[in-house]
Amino acid sequence: MASGSGPVSALWTEINRCGQNGDFTRALKAVNKILHENKDDVTALCCKIVCLIQNGGFKEALNVMNTHTKSLSSDMIGFEKAYCEYRLNRVEHALKTLQGIPEQTDKLKELYGQVLYRLERYDECLAVYKDLIRNSQDDYEEERKTNLSAVLAAQSTWENTSPEDLGLPESSYELCYNAACCLIGQGQLSHAMQKLQKTSNSELAIIHSQMAYVMQLQGRTEDALQLYNQVIKLKPSDVGLLAVTANNIITINKDQNVFDSKKKVKLTSAEGVEHKLAKKQLQAIELNKALLAMYTNQADQCKKLLASLQAQSPGHPRPVLIQVAQLCREKQHNKAIELLQRFSDQHPESASGIKLTMAQLYLTQGHVTKACDILKSIEEFQYKPGMISALVTMYTNEEDIDSAIDVFTQAIQYYQSEQPGSAIHLSLVREAANYKLKYGRKKEATSDLEQLWKRNTNDVHTLAQLISAYSLVDQDKAKALSKHLPSPDTMSFNVDVDELENSHGATYIRKKAAKVVGESQPKEQGPQDVKKKKKKKKGKLPKNYDPKSTPDPERWLPMRERSYYRGKKKGKKKEQVGRGTQGATSGGSAELDASKSASSPPTSPQPGSGTGTATSNAVPPRQQKPAAAGAARKKAPTKKKKGGKGGW
Repeated sequence: MASGSGPVSALWTEINRCGQNGDFTRALKAVNKILHENKDDVTALCCKIVCLIQNGGFKEALNVMNTHTKSLSSDMIGFEKAYCEYRLNRVEHALKTLQGIPEQTDKLKELYGQVLYRLERYDECLAVYKDLIRNSQDDYEEERKTNLSAVLAAQSTWENTSPEDLGLPESSYELCYNAACCLIGQGQLSHAMQKLQKTSNSELAIIHSQMAYVMQLQGRTEDALQLYNQVIKLKPSDVGLLAVTANNIITINKDQNVFDSKKKVKLTSAEGVEHKLAKKQLQAIELNKALLAMYTNQADQCKKLLASLQAQSPGHPRPVLIQVAQLCREKQHNKAIELLQRFSDQHPESASGIKLTMAQLYLTQGHVTKACDILKSIEEFQYKPGMISALVTMYTNEEDIDSAIDVFTQAIQYYQSEQPGSAIHLSLVREAANYKLKYGRKKEATSDLEQLWKRNTNDVHTLAQLISAYSLVDQDKAKALSKHLPSPDTMSFNVDVDELENSHGATYIRKKAAKVVGESQPKEQGPQDVKKKKKKKKGKLPKNYDPKSTPDPERWLPMRERSYYRGKKKGKKKEQVGRGTQGATSGGSAELDASKSASSPPTSPQPGSGTGTATSNAVPPRQQKPAAAGAARKKAPTKKKKGGKGGW
C-alpha cells in the first residue's frame, strides 16, 4: 500500500488542477486510474460522477450511481441523481428522488422548482421560488426572480388566471419578456407589445416571435407572418422556438398556401421538441398537423394523428371535431352525427360545444326540428338570448308558431323567478308580445302587454297595443282601457302643417287658393325685371320636303301595314356583291345586265330625245361581255368555322 501512495497522490493533484481549469476530460482519466486501483473509493466515484455530468454524460453518470448504490447513499449523490434524471427528461423520477432526500438545501429547492415547472404544477412551483427569494442571500437573486416571473407568465397563459403582482423589476430582458407574456395571457396586447419593443436585441429571435404572436392575436396577420418568416431565416438554435414559430405560420396559412405549410410542419417534428414545450403547446401542434393532413386529403394520416391525440386526452373535444370534419368531407354525415352523440354521452362536461356542432349538421341536412331539439337540450345555453332568438327563428321558418311561443314562455318564466324585472326579462316580454301580435295571437299577447303596461303606466305605445288587442277579444275591456289614454289636448304637438305638407316625404300637397283678379295691381317692370325671351328653335324638315304636296297620312305606320304595300317582288336576282371577277363591282354587273336595262326606266336621256345634257355610260353591244359567264361560275368553297375557342 505504501508503495502506491505516491502515484495516487499525484493523480489527486492532477484531478484538483484539472477541476480548477475546467478540463474535466483529463480529470476523468485520472479518476479512472484511481478507481482501477480501488473501485469502491467513494471520493473517486463522486469525482467521476461530477466529471461525467460536466461533460454531458448524464446517462453514464446515472449508471455509475445505480451500480454503486451500497457505497453511494442518497444523501451523498441525491442532487446529482435527480439532476441527471431531469436532464434525461425523466421528470417524474427526478421528482421522486428529490422528495426522498431528507435535508432540503437551496440547490435542491432550485432543482425542485425546475421539476415542478416542467410538470406544469405552477402553484407549487410559485411557492418554492417565493421561499427561495425570501430566505436566501447570494448572487443568484435575479435568476430566481426571472424563474418566478416565468411561473407567473405560465399561469397567465395556460391557466387563464390573473397572477398576483409581486413587484418584480424589469431590469433584464428575461424579466421584461416574462412580464410581456403575462400581459398577453391577460389580453392586454398593446401593453405587451410596448414591453417587447423595449427589450434588448440580444435575444432577437424569441422577442420577434413573441411580437409576431401579439400581432396575430390583434388580427394583423400579414405583419405577423412577415415577422415569423424573419425568425425562421435567423435559424435560432432553440428547436422549441422554431417549432412554435412554424406552427403559428401554419395557423395563419390555414387551408391556403398548403405547400409552405408542409415545409414548415417539418420544423415542428425536430428532435427534442417534446422536451422544450408545454403539454398544451405540443397538443396544439398535433392538432394543426391533423388539420393540415385533412386539408391535403391525407385521410389516413389525419386519422392516425387524431387517434394518438384521443389516446392522450380522451375527454378533449377538438380531436373529435376534426374527425367529424373529415367525415363530412367524405359525405358521411350520419356517421359524424353518431360520433358526436357518442362523445357527448361519454363526456357530458364537453357536451355543449359538441351539441352545437350536431345542430349545425342537422341544419345542413334540412332537419330543422331535430336541430331545435338538440339546442333545447343544452342546459348551459337554454335561456341565453342568442339561443332563444335562434330557436324562435328556426321554429318560425318551419311555421311552428306554437313551439316558438313556448320558447318565449319558458324563458319568461325562468327570468321571472331568477331575475324579475331585469332588463332581459322585460325585453323578452316585449319581444314575445310583438311576436304574438304579428302572428295574430292577440288574446295571448294581452297578458304580456298588461304586464308591461302595469310596470310603466305612462307607456302610451304599449297601452295602444293593448287596446288594439282587446278590441278583437273583449271590447268592454278595450273601452275601459281607452279611458287611460291621454286627452287630445295633452297629445297635441307643435306641428307646422304647411311645413309638414311641403316636406320632402309629403305625398299630397294642398293647392294654394288662386288670387282674385284685380285684387292687386301688377307692378311696373323696370329694366332689371325684363327677362330675355328664349328664341324657339324651328323644327328640322326633311331634305326632299315639298310644302305644296300633301303628306302621306299613313307615314307613321310600318311599311307592311300601309294600304298600298304589295310585298316584295319575287324572281329578280339580287345584286351579288363580290361574286364577279377580281376588281368587279355590283354597279358594273347591273349595267351589263341587258334584261335590267330593258325593263327598268332610263336613268339618262334616250338617244334622239333631244332633252337633257347628261351623257350615257352604256357600252356598245359588240363590246359587252356575256352576262351568263359570271352566273355560270361555280362558288368557291368556303371554310366553316369549327366549334370551340378560336381556330378554323
